[in-house]
Amino acid sequence: MDRVQVALADGVVEGVADGGVKRFFSLPFAAPVTQERRFREPQPVERWPGVRDASRRGPCAPQNPSVQAEIDTDALMGVAGPEGPDYLTLNVFAPAEPAGPAPVMVFVHGGSFVAGSKDAPVYDGSAFARDGVVCVVINYRLGIEGFVPAKGAPTNLGLRDMIAALQWVRDNIAAFGGDPGCVTMFGESGGAYCIALLMGSPLAKGLFHRAICQSGHALVSRDPEVLQRIVRRLAKALKISPDRDGFLSLKPEAMLAAQAKLMLPSLWLDTRDKDRRDPSFGITRYLPVHGDDVLPMPGLEALSAGAGEDIRLLIGTNTDEANLFFVPGGVRDKLNKWAAWFFLDRAVPKAWQALRAYGLDEKGAKPGYVLARAMTDLMFRWMTRRTAEVHRGRSYVYEFDWRSPALGGELGAAHAVELPFVFDTLACASGERGLLGAAPPQALADHIHALWIKFARDGEAPWPAYDAATRQVYSLTRQTAVHEPVMPAAAFLP
Repeated sequence: MDRVQVALADGVVEGVADGGVKRFFSLPFAAPVTQERRFREPQPVERWPGVRDASRRGPCAPQNPSVQAEIDTDALMGVAGPEGPDYLTLNVFAPAEPAGPAPVMVFVHGGSFVAGSKDAPVYDGSAFARDGVVCVVINYRLGIEGFVPAKGAPTNLGLRDMIAALQWVRDNIAAFGGDPGCVTMFGESGGAYCIALLMGSPLAKGLFHRAICQSGHALVSRDPEVLQRIVRRLAKALKISPDRDGFLSLKPEAMLAAQAKLMLPSLWLDTRDKDRRDPSFGITRYLPVHGDDVLPMPGLEALSAGAGEDIRLLIGTNTDEANLFFVPGGVRDKLNKWAAWFFLDRAVPKAWQALRAYGLDEKGAKPGYVLARAMTDLMFRWMTRRTAEVHRGRSYVYEFDWRSPALGGELGAAHAVELPFVFDTLACASGERGLLGAAPPQALADHIHALWIKFARDGEAPWPAYDAATRQVYSLTRQTAVHEPVMPAAAFLP
């Protein structure tokens, strides 16, 4: 493996190269999050003398370890690396010999806004670099540190980190052979939600030119008042004042237990807005907030008003999204109708009607299965279509419908199953406990990976753009687009 150096504005970095790919790990796009910089906007990179070693992965944002289940989640979430404040960093995977300025793809990981890392094996961008793309994978602040707007602290720090990373890409990516005028943001789950919101952010305008949202959409930000309920609840649990000084009195690691406890369902914390909706559907408490300089208005309203109309959008979902939350541990089989109602009632009005729309009253219906189908459409599938519909620029909608054989064939086309196909990293998610089972189809990975690269190059997809009349949705397995009927979820969402 060869060593390779690149001179950046803030100093020289040394990565590694082999197989036609150059790899640089943990390059800083902002200063380390030291004690005095916590709950502050990302600060400029600190210049370094000599050569910075970029051959090894560094720290990730503070987070609780992933819970081990019947399927291996380490490939998706990563494993804890070295601790430390220098985690506002990114990885760069670049062609060793690019044929002219290469398109740039910047990936934002998911993890319910409380977990995840740029260093998860599934996010290895080598295949993109092999195929002529400069791939960047970023970290950002999570949970309390990134998405809790305590008094005296800026809002949306996690989003501000993403904007800082995009500014770094604009200023530095040419040194790796990338074209700063051809930048695609792509992400999954929490990352996709953030990208859909940043399309409408005035602070991100001009920093990216195309967007790919995998299982995420623009209806996700919270009202400020709802976030303040969460701030107060956290402060009470931690026995601190609900402001920056209070949260600064504790180390990040000391807040993780309370952060995790607040993720649990509760009768005593209502995170619904004035319309009695919770855009997270109880999956997380930590979301971006609208009404500030980053997000002056809710994402769907911003796109409807024409924000981001110059950005081409590729957006889609998986057919069985909610299976990831309900199949492991047998939760789907254990839920009775009252538990299903309680879960859904904390997220949408008319929960009973929504469950009936998805078959609760049908003979032999199992409430957990009904809830999983309803959640898939309510939380993911319908609002991706709405995002594509209101976006004034060109949008393409896809459906990932390959069913994983994991967990006895019950996992199906669940949330996150498409990720190894996008990155062409099937091996890291295969095997006895793998998300994809023993032998996922390489041909499908080749097809999806190539589609993502084509979109990054020219903003086009090989099927008709989406509109409310024709409703063309492309099946990634059948490789054809067809008209999709309106979902029952439409009656319960904006």
